[in-house]
Amino acid sequence: MKELFPIKQVMGYVFSLLLTAVALAVYFLDMSFAVGMTILLITAFIQAGVQLVVFMHAGETKDKGAIYTNIYYGLFIALVTIFGTLLTMVWDM
Repeated sequence: MKELFPIKQVMGYVFSLLLTAVALAVYFLDMSFAVGMTILLITAFIQAGVQLVVFMHAGETKDKGAIYTNIYYGLFIALVTIFGTLLTMVWDM
């Protein structure tokens, strides 16, 4: 019966709820902008990782190397786009 209980999914769900509670605490507590944004960014990236690995089963296939390579490539393109936009529009370079 133990192998039928989805402990990994339950723990992922509890961890997601905990990360959501931390994000809500940032909203309800009077934090400075820099501290609040730092906490929100860190919890958002951790939440995305939990969702990807636990609920989308990214590491459970035989082709997980290609899946993670595509994720890293997409993250790289997103960061280049974001920082390129900031460089051009905000920092005036």
